[in-house]
Amino acid sequence: IIVEASEQSNRISVPEIKNLEPLKFFLDKFPKEGSLIFCDINCDKSDLKNILAKKNQGPICILVGPEGDFSEKERQLIIEKKEIFSLSLANNILRTETAAIAAVTIVNYHLNFN
Repeated sequence: IIVEASEQSNRISVPEIKNLEPLKFFLDKFPKEGSLIFCDINCDKSDLKNILAKKNQGPICILVGPEGDFSEKERQLIIEKKEIFSLSLANNILRTETAAIAAVTIVNYHLNFN
């Protein structure tokens, strides 16, 4: 399915699907040159264009909370990271599935069409 979806959308590379891992482990091994975009309804309105203009050559990771949101402990783990940018997707709370699609669409637009 992922190969066919990549071909249909004219992607040159096929996204890698990895096994689940604890958030702390993921954050600890995330590349220092990468940028983490933390989708958080509680943040101030961020300017994604400026966030992505600061983007290094590393990967971009969009963190979308699970149903019920991140725990306070998880929030602290995320916020303590150096290259973390908070982004509000809407004035209301989106379902996890919807938030992920909305975030990827917004980032894709700013990287490729802006």
